[in-house]
Amino acid sequence: MSAKTIRKTPLLIIAAGGTGGHMFPAQALAEAMLRKGWRVKLSTDARGARYTSGFPHVVEIEEVSSATFSRGGLLAKLLVPFRVGAGILGAIWQMRRDRPEAVIGFGGYPTIPALAAASVLRLPRMIHEQNGVLGRVNKLFATRVTAVACGTWPTALPNGAHGIHTGNPVRGEVMARQGAGYIAPGDYPMSILVIGGSQGARALSDAVPAAIAALPEHLHRHVSVSHQARDEDLERVTAFYDAHGIRADVQPFFTDIPRRMSEAQLVISRAGASSVADISVIGRPSILVPYPHATEDHQTANARGLVDAGAAILIPESRLDPAMLCEQIAMVLEHPQGAEQMARAALAQGRPDATTALVALVEELTAHAPSA
Repeated sequence: MSAKTIRKTPLLIIAAGGTGGHMFPAQALAEAMLRKGWRVKLSTDARGARYTSGFPHVVEIEEVSSATFSRGGLLAKLLVPFRVGAGILGAIWQMRRDRPEAVIGFGGYPTIPALAAASVLRLPRMIHEQNGVLGRVNKLFATRVTAVACGTWPTALPNGAHGIHTGNPVRGEVMARQGAGYIAPGDYPMSILVIGGSQGARALSDAVPAAIAALPEHLHRHVSVSHQARDEDLERVTAFYDAHGIRADVQPFFTDIPRRMSEAQLVISRAGASSVADISVIGRPSILVPYPHATEDHQTANARGLVDAGAAILIPESRLDPAMLCEQIAMVLEHPQGAEQMARAALAQGRPDATTALVALVEELTAHAPSA
């Protein structure tokens, strides 16, 4: 493809921070826009670049200079404005060389340079907020963009921000498992998937193994576990499962979560927006333990839809202990009809059209349909 042809192809810049919660919906939009004939660039920092392996290889990855006041020592904090400023200037220079049709931010500090540059250059721009409460960066830009696409509804928005409920886009691997048939619990092998977001969850590693070990024998002998744990917890979690005769696959990160989720009778998870979206699109009963230190308790807001629909059981971390968790796990696994109802209720909460809705917003924002 010649440089002239490339320049005629409309360009979308997607800016996303360095967690799976930001990167997975960004990946879903990138995949869809490529199918529509657009070029896509991903603007992120070095931390975010670790999550780009699932992006199509034709997506251009641009690492930008960014920083946050929430990490590092005094010197690092003093350097934050200079690093962010350098990132903004670099983004302006890049966008003048290769002008995008639109810039879409998915949250996280690495989105600041791209969104600020788009504001300076008066380019079409919007943000997508995955959670029921705006993140710090999205709150900063909410009134400086044309629209805020909301993954969770309702989302608390500042005055002057225009919110549109799109749902949270899920990756192609998740869509391939949409509504996968659910095998209710029974007197045969059963699987429990334990996920704590892209970073794992210490609280789940503390409580889940002991809760499963305490299950009644008629459940215990049939259960196997896929457990995502932090690196520092891997050895002790694996050893505990082994010592109690529980079949378990313990890893710091699963690359095949959609498959494992579709095969599970129960999911035990944090309530990150992407995890909630995956659970509802695939349709599985879940026990959700929101991360208590999330900004403005947004994970509890994320869980509310599934919980209110009867698809999930909510356990605040302050009340999480092996005995309570064991009781809730047993309640799901000993009542197959109830588990099936939970799976159907989860599926009813899903927004498998979220990516389509977001693509439509991008096209409306740019009023530009790529030529074939």
